[in-house]
Amino acid sequence: MQPLEIKKDIYWVGAVDFGSMDFHGYSLSPKGSTYNSYLVKDEKIVLFDTVKHDFLSTMLARLSLVTNPESIDYFVINHVELDHSGCLPQLVKMCKPEKIFCSPMGLKAMQAHFDTTGWPIEVKKTGDTLCIGKRTIHFLETRMLHWPDSMFSYIDTDKLLISNDAFGQNIASTVRYSDEVDPAMLEFAMREYYHNIVLPYSQQVLKVLDHVTALKLEIDMIAPDHGLIFRTKEQVNMVLETYRKYALQQTQNKALIVFDTMWHSTEKMAYALSEGLRLAGVESHIMDLKQHHHSTVMTELSRCGLVIVGSPTHNNGIMPNVARMLTYMKGLRPQNRLGAAFGSYGWSGESVNVIHERLSQMGMEMPLPALKTQYVPKEAFLKQCEEAGKTLGEALQVKVAAEAKRLG
Repeated sequence: MQPLEIKKDIYWVGAVDFGSMDFHGYSLSPKGSTYNSYLVKDEKIVLFDTVKHDFLSTMLARLSLVTNPESIDYFVINHVELDHSGCLPQLVKMCKPEKIFCSPMGLKAMQAHFDTTGWPIEVKKTGDTLCIGKRTIHFLETRMLHWPDSMFSYIDTDKLLISNDAFGQNIASTVRYSDEVDPAMLEFAMREYYHNIVLPYSQQVLKVLDHVTALKLEIDMIAPDHGLIFRTKEQVNMVLETYRKYALQQTQNKALIVFDTMWHSTEKMAYALSEGLRLAGVESHIMDLKQHHHSTVMTELSRCGLVIVGSPTHNNGIMPNVARMLTYMKGLRPQNRLGAAFGSYGWSGESVNVIHERLSQMGMEMPLPALKTQYVPKEAFLKQCEEAGKTLGEALQVKVAAEAKRLG
């Protein structure tokens, strides 16, 4: 793929990774990913971020079609994570830039990742600017969105926001713009990315969005470091509004039932709970952890106000798949959810109490005691599960209605 001019004298020079199905070792990325880098040609030539080390030659090939890489004057490193700075040592050696700009925390991260001896690093804080000719770059620190070093770069004359990981998606594609793909696919990719990476920092997201609004920045293009570029005012408004919606985590009238099972007893309980939810007018989605990755569960949880987790008792605890999923979910800190626990057991029955406690520790409201049965659930017990599903569905509807009333 050739470099792409996204604005006059501003080029995408990144890399598309169709082969990456695993994002950073913890989240699936079934559509691959991109590592976006941008070059601005003005009186000073500026490179914003680099790419993953494996794609150095690809990036250099694209850069060379726009400018001699050795003519680059400045590097702006908005984020030091290695999928965006992996080529930095080689490029510093090759280009010998006059300056390398980063945030205060970026300096610490850069020094921790690389031998920066002799590098011409200069720190830029929120409110600082950099004149590169007819353009001025404005810097905005976005700490913990999603690393301490994260920073936005805004180019006023072009109304362009280079947003590093914020507003990204894991999409490998031969097109570069968000309006060139199916809107439903785009929203899913944004939701998948947010709820597996950005979710724990939702309060920081709201602060950053408010700050951007207060600054009254004119933005008609957002260029993230992963995925597609938002190039119209309508698309820019859409992504800003979508991130606000994600960050607010308003309770939604849908339930997620996630479980593991040994001899199908816990599975039977899951389907009985789902039937009760249906009778209460609540849609539910059932996910067997033998078939679904924990990151897929979080993507589905993004649309659900109730999460019901099931496991048989295994060695006085819970099944390993359930333990892994709950650990992952806790780290992502979902808010404003109801929770419930269920499961079968042979002789000791600890699993449901473990699940109940872990969901409670996440701040979930637990409307019902945990449901458990010994060995195989009988028809009468499955009826109890169905009634429990109805009760949970009604509790969810009450919570949704109360939140809607509170928000007006």
